[in-house]
Amino acid sequence: MKVVFFGTPDFAVKSLDKINNSNHKVVAVVTAPDKERGRGRKVSFTPVKEYAFENKLKVIQSEKLKDENFVSELISLEADIFVVVAFRILPVSVFTIPRMGSFNLHGSLLPKYRGAAPIQWALINGDQKTGVTTFFLKEKVDTGNIILSREIGINNEDNFKTLHDKMSVIGADVVLETLNLVENKTVNLTQQDDSLASPAPKITKEMCLIDWEKPASDIHNKVRGLSPFPGAYFEYDGKRYKVFKTSFGKEFDLKIGEILTEKKRIFIGTFDGTIEVLEIQPEGRKRMSSEEFLRGYQF
Repeated sequence: MKVVFFGTPDFAVKSLDKINNSNHKVVAVVTAPDKERGRGRKVSFTPVKEYAFENKLKVIQSEKLKDENFVSELISLEADIFVVVAFRILPVSVFTIPRMGSFNLHGSLLPKYRGAAPIQWALINGDQKTGVTTFFLKEKVDTGNIILSREIGINNEDNFKTLHDKMSVIGADVVLETLNLVENKTVNLTQQDDSLASPAPKITKEMCLIDWEKPASDIHNKVRGLSPFPGAYFEYDGKRYKVFKTSFGKEFDLKIGEILTEKKRIFIGTFDGTIEVLEIQPEGRKRMSSEEFLRGYQF
């Protein structure tokens, strides 16, 4: 089939590569516009655009997805299907263009965790499993009929990066399998049960602040869900400290928020125990182990 692929971050690259190396033909790649970054305002491409350039694929970029020229260009491609992986919300005027519809790869077992940050929220909530789902697009976000789902276990040591990377690989397989089902007209659709839906809203800076009055397990899961990006943090003496790795237990009887440094280790009191900080990043400095941190810093 002739495919137009929509995607932006690293998560989408595995799926694009899988399609590009299959019997399907990628006729164009749609990705976010280039951005200026850093002090030198150097223009950077999205990971999907970098892959497209390396593999000589046509790239389309548009700030406005309802722009008439953008829509006309998509129509002219005469694609059979649109595949969406980690992209913006497509308007009806776009996702209804191809004759076989448009489907999305989502990072959860829908209808659980509808929204922008399903991987993070699965970790933050301490789930032991998650998954990926492909579904046909509808006007209401993340509500379309399910084509395929694949369950993925969450290990105790998983954080956002490790789980994200596993899901991108498995998700790519599911995307290709979905394309083949659609092409062969062997899709068995499942309607989502809206009563089982749960939200996975975008992560904001305010959500990343650690509340030491929470149980230690909740804080530990928040750190996992936000590591390495954007990073959970706490503030001490007017400075911000990001935390990337923790463990928890009841080694010391500390007050809520009380910090103890002992034998090159950092412990902080919570509602029901202690959090040990294993990796930390002081404001304006690099990420480091607690042992490295305590060579030059003190609380």
